[in-house]
Amino acid sequence: MTVLLHDLLPAELRRSWAVDGTCPDLDLYSLYRSHQIADPHRTSVIDAKGALCYTALDRKVRCLAAGLSGLGIRPGDVVGVQLPNGRNTVIAELGLAALGAIALPFPTGRGDREAVSLLARSEAVAVIAAADHRGNHHAADLLARAGELPHLLTVVAVGPGAIPEGAVPWAELLRSDPTAYVPARPDPDAAARILVSSGSEAEPKMVAYSHNALAGGRGNFLASLMKDGEPPRCLFLVPLGSAFGSSGTAVALARHGGTLVLLDHFTPEGALDALVAHRPTHVLGVPTMIRMMLDRLAERGRWEFTAPTALVVGGSPLDEATAEEARRAFGCPVVNLYGSADGVNCHTGLVNEPVRGEGPGVLAGRPDRRVADIRIAVPGRDGDGMQEAPRGSVGEIVARGPMTPLCYVAAPELDARYRTADGWVRTGDLGRMEEDGTLRIVGRLKDVVIRGGANISPAEVELELATHPDVRDVVCVGVPDPLMGERLAACVVPRGGKRPALGELSAHLDARGLERRKHPELLLLVDELPLTPAGKPDRNALRERCAATEPLAV
Repeated sequence: MTVLLHDLLPAELRRSWAVDGTCPDLDLYSLYRSHQIADPHRTSVIDAKGALCYTALDRKVRCLAAGLSGLGIRPGDVVGVQLPNGRNTVIAELGLAALGAIALPFPTGRGDREAVSLLARSEAVAVIAAADHRGNHHAADLLARAGELPHLLTVVAVGPGAIPEGAVPWAELLRSDPTAYVPARPDPDAAARILVSSGSEAEPKMVAYSHNALAGGRGNFLASLMKDGEPPRCLFLVPLGSAFGSSGTAVALARHGGTLVLLDHFTPEGALDALVAHRPTHVLGVPTMIRMMLDRLAERGRWEFTAPTALVVGGSPLDEATAEEARRAFGCPVVNLYGSADGVNCHTGLVNEPVRGEGPGVLAGRPDRRVADIRIAVPGRDGDGMQEAPRGSVGEIVARGPMTPLCYVAAPELDARYRTADGWVRTGDLGRMEEDGTLRIVGRLKDVVIRGGANISPAEVELELATHPDVRDVVCVGVPDPLMGERLAACVVPRGGKRPALGELSAHLDARGLERRKHPELLLLVDELPLTPAGKPDRNALRERCAATEPLAV
């Protein structure tokens, strides 16, 4: 291992969660192996190739670990993984855990420039990439830029598709002798995975997580949404390579012994078909995906499925109209998840309560200290550090707990900016803690549009616009303007073929009590919102489209 990954939490605090049982204190592969021994024929993964049981998956994992070990990959080495959702992604993640290596998954579809940046900064020694997925040739692209990656020794190409010259075929590694490798037993508090955050930095942030932080902290999050301790059956609509998707292999399988239902790419029809065929207990996606599924149900209405235990929605703010429609359509609680790769998690739980209630912003539920303790902080006196704010007052949301990551990868400036001396994570989000201990999210410190020197929170405007009866989905973005610096554009997916006018939306915002200075000045009507490879609305693409297509102005 060459990249330095250090734990910014006090060691005695980290150890206390293992001692009191909050974290399992085992590495991810050992946890998975214990479930395989207990129930060898349980289904582990369902994908386009069919079902794979725990024992068959374990054999493939051991083959891969043996093959990668033969290539010289050692404990502590960073290995990139750029694969679509499916069994191969799970095999890769568990195989690297068995090696004691550190997985760096990131979704397919990301350009090779961004992939090279991630691999270079993490000093990855290898990458496992798709040979051909939906027109992307990630393995060949990375081989072509290997000269920019001095630490990268191996590119493993995963079919289908032609294996490029110079790459190691995945199929060859899976023919390794599974008895030839004895799994490592890494320190449960050592790094297991690097999560990639598509935050507001110039380059994506990378955040290092330990085995205990994933299986313990994030594992406790999923446990709070499970009924009667039954192993979960999770339909992941988001990529396993995303931060949201990190609850797949490490949590649903390794911690809880569940089943993953995986689509190699999201379509609303495919997701609804999977609901019918595989009866998942938990469906995990972002609001835009859920709205697309609701639209297909309204249009065709032919899907009859067993109600899941929960629909877990994260990645961007969830509006009440979508939440209520989803409750009726899916017949289950809609869990509003507030979380990030940086180390924060809070959710509304298995209840059917409004996501807004009385007051600004969105309710995020009561923090769970077995996952992440959350506080509201304001600058200390004389600007010295941060101090906890009184109940009911607005401040920055900070978090610390069993799921808290180790550190940012190769970015001491981010550690200094987003972590306090005693390990708290500064989220950059604004919130307040209600008298009953419920967290409310009211905005972001950084995600603002600055119009003529005045700050506008796009999230606040989106939540109000989402209450308009003709608005199906909405994202607000800042568009450059030579006079005002930026103007706010509303990118709207209309409901039911309607075409709301900007003046009509502005009148609605007036009625909702939103200040005139916060009203959008531009309107772009779209059939569907574009999504990033991680499954979130692609704000950059919308900004470019607004700039190129002359949206409807006031």
